[in-house]
Amino acid sequence: MKVILLADVDKLGKEGDLVDSKSGYARNFLFPRKLAVEATPENLKNWKEMKAKEAADEAERVRQAGETKELLESKSVDLKAKGGEGGRLFGAITAKDIAERMDELFGVKIDKKKIVLPENIKATGNHKVNVKLHGDISADVTVVVTAE
Repeated sequence: MKVILLADVDKLGKEGDLVDSKSGYARNFLFPRKLAVEATPENLKNWKEMKAKEAADEAERVRQAGETKELLESKSVDLKAKGGEGGRLFGAITAKDIAERMDELFGVKIDKKKIVLPENIKATGNHKVNVKLHGDISADVTVVVTAE
């Protein structure tokens, strides 16, 4: 019996998958727990429309990530921090600081968890920072830190 999964089911599939299931398992376990629906022609039509919409949404997210990558790689993020002698900073520049500055400069909201810093920036100068935008799309951003 073909069923469309409404939730992840161990050893059967993930949410949104069209899978073969034994009819007893589907009737006695999957359907009562609302984990799946039978793959009727109407449900299959709805499922195909949903998959097409998901694919279009994914393509749009990839396109936006590509545009954001071009924007971020073509410009640099300028930050000012209190500094001491020898180019050392009092404190450090964190991923949160970089994300906030990107929002101010470019209007691009990026989660601080998507900014990959091996360690916080503690010196003035140019620093390369990797920003994960979507899936395998990432941008190398130049962060210019100057002392106040």
